[in-house]
Amino acid sequence: MLGVTDLPTYLVGLALIILLPGPNSLYVLSVAARRGVRTGYRAAAGVWCGDTVLMVLSAAGVASLLQANDLLFGIVKFAGAGYLTWLAIGMLRAAWSMWRGRHERTAEGAEGSDAPAAAERPFRRALVISLFNPKAILFFIAFFVQFVDPGYAYPALSFMVLGALAQLASFLYLTLLIFTGTHLAAAFRRRKRLSAGVTSAAGALFLGFAVKLSLSSA
Repeated sequence: MLGVTDLPTYLVGLALIILLPGPNSLYVLSVAARRGVRTGYRAAAGVWCGDTVLMVLSAAGVASLLQANDLLFGIVKFAGAGYLTWLAIGMLRAAWSMWRGRHERTAEGAEGSDAPAAAERPFRRALVISLFNPKAILFFIAFFVQFVDPGYAYPALSFMVLGALAQLASFLYLTLLIFTGTHLAAAFRRRKRLSAGVTSAAGALFLGFAVKLSLSSA
């Protein structure tokens, strides 16, 4: 079908890959829990746009360039690791602030919630998280190419079909995370200790992602 081979195997592999936790999905869940559905979808839109760019770059052969050029791969890799570290530090600082103010009752908290959300710019953050991940570029080309018929006259069309299915799966999964996050939000607002603990865990995971990325190789 349109140059795509072994579609059932692709769909099974795609589902398993989408379900694996990563910095993108974790960030969307964190934003939805703190800011609600609308802001969660802003972050998700950044992920989808970033993934689309990576798929296009992979189809254009950029993945092969990164794989062949250690210097270029290293620049992108450490830039991505540095950005994840910066996000992790921000989360840990926010968790510390929540912990120090765990006994305070802020009646005006709802009024001031929009300003931090605007300052955070979830779409841009999620987009940068997606783009500064050279392993994702290499993954897309390594995974997609297995299901493209080399004899098909229009391989770009095959990549489009595979990419559309990947984005559909990502949309369904991130939507589930967003609505899960909004259910958690009420508990976070009532229990600052819980909120501080979860934010600390998210920051620690982002540090782990940064370390894993910095130690990776092409």
